[in-house]
Amino acid sequence: MSKHANISIFVPHIGCPNMCSFCNQHAITGTQYIPRAYDVKSACEDALSRGINVENTEIAFFGGSFTAIPREYMTELLQAAKPYVDMGFKGIRISTRPDCINDEVLSLLKAYGVTTIELGAQSTNDSVLSLNDRGHTANDIINASSLVKRYNFTLGLQMMVGLYGSTPELDMKTALDIISLSPSEVRIYPVVILDNTKLGRLYQSGEYIPYSLDEAVNICADMLDLLENNGINVIKLGLHASEIVEGEMLGGLYHPAFRELCEAERFKKLMLGLIENDKRATFTVKPSDLSKALGQKRSNIEYFKSLGIEVNIKPDINQIEKILKI
Repeated sequence: MSKHANISIFVPHIGCPNMCSFCNQHAITGTQYIPRAYDVKSACEDALSRGINVENTEIAFFGGSFTAIPREYMTELLQAAKPYVDMGFKGIRISTRPDCINDEVLSLLKAYGVTTIELGAQSTNDSVLSLNDRGHTANDIINASSLVKRYNFTLGLQMMVGLYGSTPELDMKTALDIISLSPSEVRIYPVVILDNTKLGRLYQSGEYIPYSLDEAVNICADMLDLLENNGINVIKLGLHASEIVEGEMLGGLYHPAFRELCEAERFKKLMLGLIENDKRATFTVKPSDLSKALGQKRSNIEYFKSLGIEVNIKPDINQIEKILKI
């Protein structure tokens, strides 16, 4: 089966009713160009010319709060995408705010072939939401998620780790709350601090102290394990370099291979639980998991060596579990 793909079209910050503490939309999208119907058509035609598998491809409107943009403009973009859904594309994916969802807009989205709705939850703690100027409550997340599923859209939820006023315990509580909402997929964004934001000013004044990279990796490794073990696909963990304007980043939790660090930490914890009092252990893993289990630059092997434990990790094509001690 071909891998899922998105044709990503970035809609600038023209719909959000407020500016969140972490948001510098220009830096996140990398553009303030406002796409029009012909841009949607051009992107789809380009994908077709490259032989993309349309059955596994969604036309994705990212970068803003799609259902909060002016209705005429939203309809223009949907009308441009709809013919490609009719010709066989999997559907349309949009991202929006929990407080910008209602029966009327969901009926409209359904009519144009929208298949997936991602809600920017960020946190399920009302105090954290308020401190970061989100402009909605945890109840808005719960209600919007229920409504999205009632209309038979695929539900995705986005959360952030390390927000102003949050703690590792509150972040894990958000992950547990998200599990209770039963989304199909989740994106986890460790906080990146951008210039010209409230969070940036709080960081520069010393009032906001972000997690260290090690703390963030430790938390996100546990989240990844928790979510996937509950049948929820973590489709993204960390930001790609292309999503950050380097000159506008002040600090926070960016690493070009953040997910790989978390995957390695996840395997390290799993092996620690199996080693017990052994001084030597051999593990087999699926071939596709070998680099994750070894860690970046064999960091997991070196970690166990520092504990006086000799660990060998071998690939096994018959392996069906994440890891097996032999």
